[in-house]
Amino acid sequence: MSERPQTFVQLLPGDPAPWFVQRAPGKPQFAFDTTAGRYIVLCFFASAGDAAARGALQSVGAHRRLFDDERLSFFGVSMDARDEQEGRVREHLPGLRLFWDFDGAIGRRYGVIPTDAVLDGKPLPTRRFWLVLDPAMRVMRLFPLTPDGSEHAALFDFLQTLPPHDRFAGFPVPAPVLVIPNAFEPAFCRKLIDYYETKGGIESGFMQEQDGKTVMRLDPEQKRRRDCDIEDADLVRETQARVTRRILPELRKVYQFKTTRMERTIVSCYLAEDGGHFRAHRDNTTKGTAHRRFAISLNLNEDFEGGELSFPEYGGQRFKMPAGCAVVFSCSLLHRVSPVTSGRRYAFLPFLYDDEAARLRLDNNPHLGEQVAAYRDPEIEAKDS
Repeated sequence: MSERPQTFVQLLPGDPAPWFVQRAPGKPQFAFDTTAGRYIVLCFFASAGDAAARGALQSVGAHRRLFDDERLSFFGVSMDARDEQEGRVREHLPGLRLFWDFDGAIGRRYGVIPTDAVLDGKPLPTRRFWLVLDPAMRVMRLFPLTPDGSEHAALFDFLQTLPPHDRFAGFPVPAPVLVIPNAFEPAFCRKLIDYYETKGGIESGFMQEQDGKTVMRLDPEQKRRRDCDIEDADLVRETQARVTRRILPELRKVYQFKTTRMERTIVSCYLAEDGGHFRAHRDNTTKGTAHRRFAISLNLNEDFEGGELSFPEYGGQRFKMPAGCAVVFSCSLLHRVSPVTSGRRYAFLPFLYDDEAARLRLDNNPHLGEQVAAYRDPEIEAKDS
């Protein structure tokens, strides 16, 4: 009986690079998609135990100056546990990083090994190559990794001729965001700031997937911000009314999206004395946040330095909105908040979603960790009863 032919993923120029979460030195869960915003070179060398892989890694070292984590980053992908155990390859920051792909999760997605491959110690057909990605994480070029290293010169010539990373399309690419001035009037901005100052804020965490559950994590290296939940029912209604009148019509006009629900009513504060910031992240990458469709970032003041909002996949433009101005964007976009260097940045930061997403949120309750409150939706639950 003949064996079923093995199939490989075939990535072509222009294709989006698959996202993944994999173990890296010092990081049990490294979300690859958060590295967007610079050119990336992936080297699928499989094992540093042979001369071709060692030659490839040596060529990277010879061009060390190219890899600065601003314009260009390198990621080597090993599928051989001995590379880690014997210290045959190491990271050198900034710029030179590794993934330990010992279960083949990356390799299957990128066409290094067959899509149905099982890593059981037996020999596998393996395709080794270099892959160059643009700052939006789309494939630019693939260079097969050859035994004699004959591709090295062409690869590094290509890298050195790339345009600046914030003009990778040949011109600055604007972030696909809505800017809505005067969403909140000055007096109402002041009212929300006063509420925060009266109640005080608590350290804010972020959601992460761990063992199949969405859990809350606190990590000041990733995020430093203080949040205050608005508990005054009248004030909640006032914020909702302004969002409904001034933001939702624009969202529906531009994206044809009908918002029916808003998650959380909070005033947040990035403090210079805390080094307030939020590193590059997306807002919907866990089961507990997958329902989020759009985020609102609305500054309540402007007497601070730093704290700009930016979208790394779309160049270097930074947004420092005047008080009352809202920026609305898809929760799938990679975004970050630069450190506040002087003063305090106060902001109103809700999420918007619709009926379909509310159903998803309810269905994902079993995937929430103990510290994450379960979602209740009386409207959907009444229909189901």
